[in-house]
Amino acid sequence: MVILWSRLTCTFVTSRTILLPHLHLYSRHYSKVSPSIASNIRMLNNKITHLIRSGKLDDARTLFNNSKQRNTVTWNSILSGYVRRRDLAKARQLFDEMPERDTVSWNTMISGYVGCGCTEEGKALFDSMPCRDIVSWNTIISGYAKNGRMDEALRLFDQARVKNAVTWNAMVTGFLQNGDLGKAVWFFKKMPERDAGSLSALVSGLIRNGELDKAGKILVETSCENDDRIDMVHAYNTLIAGYGQRGRVEDARRLFDQMPYQQDHERPERFKRNIVSWNSMIMCYVKARDVLSARILFDEMMERDACSWNTMINGYIEVSDMEEACKLFRKMPNPDVYSWNSMISGYAQMGKVEKAREFFDKMPERNRVSWNSMIAACEKNKKYKTAIELFIKMQLEGEKPDRHTLSSLLSACAEIVDIKLGIQIHQLVIKIVTPDVPLNNSLITMYARCGAITEARAIFEEMKSHKDVISWNAMIGGYASHGYANKALELFGVMKELLIKPTYITFISVLNACANTGLAEEGRMHFKSMVNDFGIEPRVEHFATLVDIVGRSGQLDEAMDVIKGMPIEPDKAVWGALLGACKVHNNIKLARVAAEALIRLEPESSTAYVLLHNMYVDIGQWDDATEIRMLMEKHNIKKAAGYSLVDSSSR
Repeated sequence: MVILWSRLTCTFVTSRTILLPHLHLYSRHYSKVSPSIASNIRMLNNKITHLIRSGKLDDARTLFNNSKQRNTVTWNSILSGYVRRRDLAKARQLFDEMPERDTVSWNTMISGYVGCGCTEEGKALFDSMPCRDIVSWNTIISGYAKNGRMDEALRLFDQARVKNAVTWNAMVTGFLQNGDLGKAVWFFKKMPERDAGSLSALVSGLIRNGELDKAGKILVETSCENDDRIDMVHAYNTLIAGYGQRGRVEDARRLFDQMPYQQDHERPERFKRNIVSWNSMIMCYVKARDVLSARILFDEMMERDACSWNTMINGYIEVSDMEEACKLFRKMPNPDVYSWNSMISGYAQMGKVEKAREFFDKMPERNRVSWNSMIAACEKNKKYKTAIELFIKMQLEGEKPDRHTLSSLLSACAEIVDIKLGIQIHQLVIKIVTPDVPLNNSLITMYARCGAITEARAIFEEMKSHKDVISWNAMIGGYASHGYANKALELFGVMKELLIKPTYITFISVLNACANTGLAEEGRMHFKSMVNDFGIEPRVEHFATLVDIVGRSGQLDEAMDVIKGMPIEPDKAVWGALLGACKVHNNIKLARVAAEALIRLEPESSTAYVLLHNMYVDIGQWDDATEIRMLMEKHNIKKAAGYSLVDSSSR
């Protein structure tokens, strides 16, 4: 994959990059003392550097504090550690305590300030420097540019007596970040000496600002001007990826074909396609779902890396061709964990959980994504207990869950109505992650489905202004499904007052609330509002609920008119709602119509037969009741056994 913003061209100057131009100064720090002391200090500095790179800054500071023999390099190492950790208070305290500072010390502290957006503090320190070098100027210029203060950056740029490619790149990327493309291009063209990073930075910025054609023009112009002094392959690869992201596959291919394929012996310094070029072009085809073209290019590759194989495998997965994906996977020399995870996800998306599990069990090495993919596959395909069992196994193998794991488990708890397990997962959420909006929505849904409406509402309120429409739908649906119709409708009113646009799911819950409380007129009103005010096209679920609403109120002819006027084919829920209403109001004529429609839809189900049979019995039409019974026997229809849904955690 090509990353559009190259780290090589980033204008922020870190403390690590600051140190590089000053390596010659370090030997000076050691030459002032005896060889034995210099050796001890060098060993100390190496230990401190190793601890900092290992993430043990506090241990490095302890070692620093306990050492009597230190030099400026020792102080700079600890200072750099604090800056990288963005602990500017401790960094500044250490800086102020330094017995002797060099240019590296000042540059490191300035980079810390500008990197955290404290540009004024950095500038104050810059102004206090006894001696500035080009790194000092680049650091403060890039700091202002990164923080959008291009006027100050430009003023400092003009003041700098010495400039290098980094200085110019800072201005180019600064203008690009702030959307001033004209000045960015002007500075690029005025650069006395460009490098590959300069070109890549400009191309990346233009792509981010949607100016792909301008990026292409710059690329062509630079190619004609530079006489092979710049390795342009990264810029070409960046633009190919940019075209692919916007679906301009033909433009990407044209650019790909313009790149030299083999080394030009007459111009050996000329750049040529690399493996990233091939992978980027294949990715373009995959994104366009043109796996045939992608495969042709893949087969032409002289060498491939894991990215080449995984991109092609994912291409087949995207078009649901798991057979070809599997063939390619088996040919792959050394499938990595990403390859295995892709196969698991691909089979899971197609509902082939057993096949996904087969790959999961054969994995030589799993990571968190592997576990999450398999757990999510089980949850999505209603294998809730298996999902929970996998989670237990995941913990036993020492893999820590993340928000994706927990979200899948909460969904499983909601479906099997296991509030005890749901509470345990909630405790893990609190312990492991900071809940985001999707995770809070999963918690609301879990508690609401399990009937713990108070707990669901508490989480809903804790979200404050961070709720999305799914949060509202979950809470309104929870109220509606547990008999709190008035609260559901009241919350829906608040939702509209806050100008949160409802979805079709919102109206399913709202209409259900009206049905449960017999609010026929209000139900009609909400149905019309859904269509006229919010432009939502009614789905079969909305029609089924509307039939239920008007049917329960005794308006059976109107319910039948609703069915006849449906633009889509009525399903079993629609006819079931009418049949239920007919039973309540003892309308045997319409009940027969509804029952016959249900029998056509579900010829093996006993529901319609039994309901119609009982209605005939209730009104004493024994001959008709016997006829229904004989029809059931003729078609070998058995009455379904009754069952109840209970909280599984109470077993």
